[in-house]
Amino acid sequence: MYVPPAFAETDPSVLGAFIRRHSFGLLVSHVGSEPFATHLPFLLDTAAEPHGTLVGHVARANPHWHHLDGQQALAVFSGPHAYVSPTWYAAENVVPTWNYTAVHAYGRVTLVHKAEPLLEIVRETVAYYEAAMPTQWAFDGSTQFAARLVTQIVGFRIEIERLEGKFKLSQNHPLERREKVATALLAQGDENAVGVAELMRRTLTPGG
Repeated sequence: MYVPPAFAETDPSVLGAFIRRHSFGLLVSHVGSEPFATHLPFLLDTAAEPHGTLVGHVARANPHWHHLDGQQALAVFSGPHAYVSPTWYAAENVVPTWNYTAVHAYGRVTLVHKAEPLLEIVRETVAYYEAAMPTQWAFDGSTQFAARLVTQIVGFRIEIERLEGKFKLSQNHPLERREKVATALLAQGDENAVGVAELMRRTLTPGG
């Protein structure tokens, strides 16, 4: 990913929190000579150094997994993004742009085929995403349904070797112009625009 210094986010705690918050990502690798991508939720296990491990599973019917074991892969996590109009700058010789946030994680894939480790991946995934539900659903790995389920999926672990964070939030513009953009985005009211505005406001605050 092209990351100009002004937009680089390198704090491991920030990058880890970003992955957890925007955990529905894109797994990219090669299938033969062509790139292949799968959209799926990831878990981040921070126990492994230096950057942690991404954990997930794909459908066994998905051909992606046939070419994953031992291969280098890229996981892409996208956050808030919004169009920025030059009319908000109240300045001449400016152009439109797009503010956005993204984290890329690179690492080597290890596949998981055995039943018990697969069940554990499913348990952990369900527990993580059910935690915010008012009424939580629990996965029972001892049932015949669960036994059939693990024959239909393939798990994976990606030990993260490199992390890249790009938070493009108008840091290359004067402070006054950045404040105008944040205010205009807040006024739009949609989730992405507000998310970008809130992140921009943090960059406007000393130590934010």
